Amino acid sequence: MTDDWQRQLHALHEELIRRDDPAAWVKEADAVDASLRYPHLTLRGPVFGVAVQDPAAGPAWRLLKPVVDGMPQVARDSMHSHLWFTAKDGTDDRAERRELLAAVAVLEREPANEVTACGVRYRVVRGEEFARCDQDGGPEAPRPTDPEPADRSWDRRLRDEPSPDADFVLDPHRADGPMAYAMKQGLRDFSYKGGRCPADIRADSERALTSHPDVVLLPAAFGLVERQGEDWLPLGALTATPHQARRMLYDGMAEVWAMLYGYDDAKKAVYARAAEEYKATQRADEFGVDGRSFRICRVERMVRTGPDGPEPARPSDVDEYGPMKMHPTMDEDGTITH
Repeated sequence: MTDDWQRQLHALHEELIRRDDPAAWVKEADAVDASLRYPHLTLRGPVFGVAVQDPAAGPAWRLLKPVVDGMPQVARDSMHSHLWFTAKDGTDDRAERRELLAAVAVLEREPANEVTACGVRYRVVRGEEFARCDQDGGPEAPRPTDPEPADRSWDRRLRDEPSPDADFVLDPHRADGPMAYAMKQGLRDFSYKGGRCPADIRADSERALTSHPDVVLLPAAFGLVERQGEDWLPLGALTATPHQARRMLYDGMAEVWAMLYGYDDAKKAVYARAAEEYKATQRADEFGVDGRSFRICRVERMVRTGPDGPEPARPSDVDEYGPMKMHPTMDEDGTITH
C-alpha cells in the first residue's frame, strides 16, 4: 500500500469517527464483514447506460439512464428515445428542436457513443458488473444495511422503486467510507486477461487503464441467480432493491415462467404453491423448488473515468443489432408524420 493510499484511508477513517453517524458505522461494518465472508470477486461482464454533461448544472457528468443494459446499442436506443421525446415534449423553441432532431438523425444511422444537442453532451457509458463470492463460488446475498422499500408489496402491477442510478454524479473522487475507497483502488488496475479472452478485448481493456484510469463505484444493485452445476447464472434484469429481486422470483414461480416455458398443469401447480410458500417467508434470499436452487444476490458495478469523463463503449463490445429509425419523422415545428 502506498503512502497516498494510507493517508486517504486514515482521512476517511477519521471522517467516519468525526461524523458520529451510527448508521454509517454499521454500513462500514457490513462492508468489512462482506469482505471476509465473500473474499473473491467474479466478473459478470460489461453493462451500459447513458450519462450527460450539462453546463447549466455544472461540469460533472451525471447518469441519465441506469447502467444496466447488456449491449451498447440498447443504451444508444435509450439515448435516441430520450432526445426524440425531449424534442416532442420538452421544448417549444424551433432552434432547440432542430438540434435535438439532428442528434436523433445521427443515432438513426450510426452507432454513435456520443452526441451533443443544445450544449448538452450525451454519452453511452460502459460499466463492469461484478459480484462478491464465498470460497465455494456462492454470490453475496443482500446486506442488512442495503435499502428496502418502505412498502414491501408483492403486487407486480405497482411501480418499482426508482433506480439509484438516476442523476448519480460520476465523481472519481467520491468514496463512501474506507472499504469503498479500498475497493476503488483495488479495481484501478483491473483488466481482462487470459487466453480464453479474445485479443481485441484484452487490448481495449489494457488501453482503458491509461485512457480512463480512475474508478467510480455505482450504487449496489440486486438480481436473481440460479445454481447450475458449479455456477450461478443470472435470471432477469437488475433491480434497485433486494425486495424487487425477491418479487421477480415470486412472479416467475407464480405466473411468468409457466407462460414462457409452457408448463403443464401439474408443474404449474407445483410452482404456484412454491411461490406462495416463498412469499410467506417475506425476506428469504434463498429458495428451492422442483430441484432448482435460487438466490437473491448483491451486484456491484464500476465505471472508469478519465480527463474527458466516463469511458464510452469499446470497439470490442458486441452488439446483436445496429441503429435504426425508432420514431416517426418530426419537423422543427413539432409536426409528426406517421
